[in-house]
Amino acid sequence: MNNFNELSPDQIRQLVNTEQVYESYKASSKEYEQRFSGSMSWKTSTNGKEYLYKKSGGIWKSLGPRSTETETTFGQFHAGRENSKERVGSLAQRLDELAPVNRAMSLGRVPQLTARIIRALDKLGLIGTAIDIVGTNALFVYERLAGVHVTSGLLSTQDVDLLMDSRFSLRLIGRTFSQKGLIGILQKVDHSFAPLAKNSYRAANRDGFLVDLIKPTPKNIMSGGGRSGFSSDDEDLRAVEIEGLAWLVNSPKVSAVVIDQRGYPLNFSCPDPRAFALHKLWLSRRADRDAAKRSRDGMQARVVAELIRTRLPHLHFGSEDLRAMPAALRRLAEEFNVSDSADEGRLTPNW
Repeated sequence: MNNFNELSPDQIRQLVNTEQVYESYKASSKEYEQRFSGSMSWKTSTNGKEYLYKKSGGIWKSLGPRSTETETTFGQFHAGRENSKERVGSLAQRLDELAPVNRAMSLGRVPQLTARIIRALDKLGLIGTAIDIVGTNALFVYERLAGVHVTSGLLSTQDVDLLMDSRFSLRLIGRTFSQKGLIGILQKVDHSFAPLAKNSYRAANRDGFLVDLIKPTPKNIMSGGGRSGFSSDDEDLRAVEIEGLAWLVNSPKVSAVVIDQRGYPLNFSCPDPRAFALHKLWLSRRADRDAAKRSRDGMQARVVAELIRTRLPHLHFGSEDLRAMPAALRRLAEEFNVSDSADEGRLTPNW
């Protein structure tokens, strides 16, 4: 049974074109927000002199009295902002034009609500730093890296799993999040999101779409697992500790630009596909896991291993960058029947 289909040359060309426009849009938007946010204007003081003021974050700051230098600063700011705004608008329009073409070419993959949640987190700088996407949604990145489409049965999902890295800077979290934390971000995307219980790790919207906040079980259970949430609000989500997730947190990360079901691009990171495959195979052997989930875990593990073998040969299960994973877990790769060229001619044991 073929678990994935290779993209056509036309699909690849369209994907690359969309990715290039998207990367330009993100860079231009960042420049506009960082350099040209707020406003700049002249204000007359009580002594009758004019001063140039810059407003940023709701605070006005004087840049000095009117002079040749401040007039140049004023002119450059407004001219630069108009040029930057025009560029961002033009690129946004281009993405609007590409979206229906992407849909027509069957490139739209990521569920719309999942994409909106990831974009909201990415805009706050959390994807790839405090949060990585794990579970079934990671397959969208792996298939893009491999230049294929995985069969839809293995991609069907009505949830998104957010893997929290507790080592993330508290200072950055405080600056990024509102007082309501993660649940506040979800409610900006869809106001019907609500935690299933007080201090719950799970939120659901009115259609039953689930968002889970998860984190690894600490090595020393007695020492506690560190932070479990992004705010002190009683309504915010609290990450649940799950065995085995430390392997994913400590694995290398990969990212890619993927397309949502409306044809718009987004970017997110997730654990290395080798770590995903090994972790899923391990899950498929756990007697305490739901039987249907174990079956799907095993299928997803093998299809990702097949992607690595046939489409991503530069990734080796014996590589040094997987040394953070237990040796017993890495040995499970033998069951994938992967020919690992990295081990050919090796002169030292696989300690």
